[in-house]
Amino acid sequence: MGTTSLQGRRIVITGAGRGIGLATAKELHTRGATVIIGDVDERSALAAAKSIGSNAEGYAVDVSGYDSFAAFHQKATANGIIDVLINNAGIMPIGRFLDQSADTHRRAVQINVLGAINGMHLTLPAMVARGSGHIINVASTAGKTPVPGGLTYCGTKSAVIAITETARVEYKGSGIDFTCVMPSFTNTELIAGTTATKLIPVVEPEDVARAIADAIERPKPDVFVPRIVGPLLWPQPLLGRRIRDLFNHSLGADRSFLDFDPKARSGYDKRIGK
Repeated sequence: MGTTSLQGRRIVITGAGRGIGLATAKELHTRGATVIIGDVDERSALAAAKSIGSNAEGYAVDVSGYDSFAAFHQKATANGIIDVLINNAGIMPIGRFLDQSADTHRRAVQINVLGAINGMHLTLPAMVARGSGHIINVASTAGKTPVPGGLTYCGTKSAVIAITETARVEYKGSGIDFTCVMPSFTNTELIAGTTATKLIPVVEPEDVARAIADAIERPKPDVFVPRIVGPLLWPQPLLGRRIRDLFNHSLGADRSFLDFDPKARSGYDKRIGK
């Protein structure tokens, strides 16, 4: 498979006011792309675009609302087509299922799952019409294995993985690439107050950003960050629940989202409305 140049490509990234999204916008810009940054916090989106400089735009978008995403999409396409859509926006409320409000669970589903669906529904028609394009959905390794304390989060990321894979099959031969990116613990505010699993290193947003940029240049369906988590996760369905649960326990994955510091997460929880 050949290499796709990012020079002059117009790439939309949601949730790019900070964290993985912002790091990805910066990485893609250094490789020659024009980046269109969307974030629910308009000030963050504008500041991110300003920090990047030329060939960067920033707009407000609430990905959970179709009308809001449609308005953002209209602005993003005002100066050209969208070559790549990166559905990155998401929230990670953690804690015991019944300790979290029904509204918190609902918001996680609306942002993490409907956000990706809204973006795809608005962006795919033009890609299908011209026979080219790339959709990248940012999920999580938590979508591949059960993590107590992350019941809804794991569920939403599993949904994103399934959505991406099903779209890949449904649109096979259309000229459109679909990629699912599955980072492990990433050093952003999402993991504040948590303890990382053993053996698997915490990665930086820039690591995920480089992996995303590489996947655009050389399209592939699945991207794990760090790469080591892929071989650790692939065999799990074949091992059976008992062995899988013992393995996850040995890594400490069964306590990562339960034994957290609420005070350390208070700032993030407040921002996401938990």
